[in-house]
Amino acid sequence: MTVLRTYVFLDSLQPQLASYIGSTARGFLPVPYVASLFVEISPGIAINRITDVALKATKVVPAVQIVERAYGLLEVHHSDQGETRQAGHAILDYMELSEDDRLKPAVVSSQIIRSVEPYQCQLINRNSKGMMILPGQSLFILETEPAGYCIYAANEAEKAADINLIEVRPFGAFGRLYLAGEESEIDSATEAAMSAIQSLPGKEWKTKSEIRRI
Repeated sequence: MTVLRTYVFLDSLQPQLASYIGSTARGFLPVPYVASLFVEISPGIAINRITDVALKATKVVPAVQIVERAYGLLEVHHSDQGETRQAGHAILDYMELSEDDRLKPAVVSSQIIRSVEPYQCQLINRNSKGMMILPGQSLFILETEPAGYCIYAANEAEKAADINLIEVRPFGAFGRLYLAGEESEIDSATEAAMSAIQSLPGKEWKTKSEIRRI
């Protein structure tokens, strides 16, 4: 059975997030403000068929396709919101599901580190594929389950605050997001990210361990 873990429509892909995807993806790279759709499923191998369905039904193009044994992730985008939404409808129709059948997102952990020390900044920057964190800035770290929902948190945080997108990892067992900036901006970004995750409806699941075994 194929499980719809994440289903997220982004009406306007924010500039830093679009650039980050462009620096890490191997597909058709998005530009700022296109409409984007992220779909995460289990088992991962089924994402190949999902990609085929979306591309044959619409004019969307894919930036991200990740195929793991447990989970698969697809991103498609188009300048026309209607095309991107239709791609989502085609995927849902193929799976015989609705948007409400996605798993409800959960915040696994969140923390703010204020006035980050220079040596810790260097450690973070060595592993970052996005912007740099500077000494004295604040750092917000978010983990989500399922993983794909951290991308929605990142996009909404960038809409709400002047921050630097350090890292976003929307695949695997958990999603992870790193944002940096001035203290007040990080507070605003944190509020936006948390509200975004908590506002999404979805199917409740019994236990976390049960979901990871699907």
